[in-house]
Amino acid sequence: MDTIVSRIEYAAKSDANVTFVTGDEPMTKSWAQLHEEAKAVATRLQDQGIRRGDHVAVLGPTTPDLVTAFQAVWLSGATLVVLPLPMRLASLDEFTAATRQRIASADCKAVIVDADLLPFVEAGPDDPPLLSLTELTAPEAMDPDRFIRPDYEADDLLVLQFTSGSTSEPKGVMLPNRVVAANLDAIMEAAEVDLDTDVMVSWLPLYHDMGLVGFCILPMAMGIDLVLGAPQDFLASPGRWMEWISTYRGTATAGPNFSWVLAGRALRRSKTELDLSSLRIGLNGAEPVDPASVRDFIEAGARHGMRPGAVFPAFGMAEVAIAGSFPEPMTGLVTDRVDATVLEYQQRAEPVPAEAEGAREIVLLGRPVPGLEFRIIDPGSGREMGEREVGELQIRGTSVTTGYYRRDDVNAELFDGEWLRTGDLAYLVDGQLAMCGRIKDLIIVGGRNVYPQDIERVVGTIDGVRAGNVIAFGEAGRNGKEHVVVVAETRADDDFDDLRTRINERSVEAIGVPCREVVLVRPSTLPKTSSGKLQRALCRRQYSEGELETVS
Repeated sequence: MDTIVSRIEYAAKSDANVTFVTGDEPMTKSWAQLHEEAKAVATRLQDQGIRRGDHVAVLGPTTPDLVTAFQAVWLSGATLVVLPLPMRLASLDEFTAATRQRIASADCKAVIVDADLLPFVEAGPDDPPLLSLTELTAPEAMDPDRFIRPDYEADDLLVLQFTSGSTSEPKGVMLPNRVVAANLDAIMEAAEVDLDTDVMVSWLPLYHDMGLVGFCILPMAMGIDLVLGAPQDFLASPGRWMEWISTYRGTATAGPNFSWVLAGRALRRSKTELDLSSLRIGLNGAEPVDPASVRDFIEAGARHGMRPGAVFPAFGMAEVAIAGSFPEPMTGLVTDRVDATVLEYQQRAEPVPAEAEGAREIVLLGRPVPGLEFRIIDPGSGREMGEREVGELQIRGTSVTTGYYRRDDVNAELFDGEWLRTGDLAYLVDGQLAMCGRIKDLIIVGGRNVYPQDIERVVGTIDGVRAGNVIAFGEAGRNGKEHVVVVAETRADDDFDDLRTRINERSVEAIGVPCREVVLVRPSTLPKTSSGKLQRALCRRQYSEGELETVS
């Protein structure tokens, strides 16, 4: 019977290790040692009444205790619900409310909480009990021999993974054991993983699917060496990421587009010669990929021995456990240059020479991982589209979610028969996936389909605008037609009128349409999800209701 616990038990017999670089000194544990500790913690959970089929939430920063608690939840037979940490201190009230909402909507039997975060999730009379992570993992009275192994089933729910909420309220994606196991197998094959030589390196948040499944469950369940840092460590000093790869001879890592930008800057400033020659898989995903940013990073890594083919974009989403499409390793960045006018007016990706006027460059994201199939559907008619025709991406296969937990209202719309509706606009070329944007985010101006990412990308390069902190959306005017609104964070302290003018000019250059309004807001105030994705729908609402923290 193929369950994640059976794989964890098998991997515990390997010689693989996990090295935590989150504290002052690195700490290395074998997966075997962590497994024994997790059995002891699972025993304590069983003493608390946790049984197979229960849902247990876990909240805490990346530490050895947190990873041990994850495995302990699975060993007890329970479903793991990882709660996101706050992105900004100013949002603690919202964080507390959102955390309580997730706990309630997930029907949690208990909540394991890091001691420092206990004040923010104080249990009410009708809430599940709070269990201290520190007390559960305390070495005193550790007794793994008392662990009672439940009868696990492949259809048991392993993870309830909440969506980021970038386009709507977060929903709990149900990921049974068989779904996660199928995706792990797909990753192993697509990435050509070698259990003897590969070393995974990550700082990604463990409450996000790419960090949880790709860089925690995968190495834990397959017996792969892992070097694990924390998001706050990377954000405080982006160069550490590359240092870990150099020190531990990392072969595989991943991050969203903004993190590669920060890492590239760190490499350019670095006075230390690193050795990045071991890297063979550097995934850029989780947010729109800017090909210029990828090239900048590759250029910055060249003097440190990094091979240019190691860095490439891929596609994934919580609803397929994580991995959706994957290029062949070491093929590097591959893009498709298309006629922007034809794309916007006719929804067709017409190839043009790279130097052609009006060419738009779109990254190719590889082919479906083993076990998955893609098709492109016209959202209006339901017709299956041909190659290079833009429509909604739909997916079916072995690692597709069974639906959203207790959300029959949206599950009916989630599937088209056996196909998962992604809500993403995309096209296929030579079997590879090219992503254009989200259906809900599309701006329709004068019969043209304008993608907000095109505006956000160019505006983010303007001096005075914080890169990665720009949101564009459509706003209906008095005549019912949509107009473009751009909201951008700025640290500039004078001449805001000039900055607005330059933003408008760049918008015209990018899409040929001026902005109806340019709104400048204070740093760190644009709405984002717990994983750092821009929340365009919420920003539009804040704009309409006058809630944005604007500058003069």
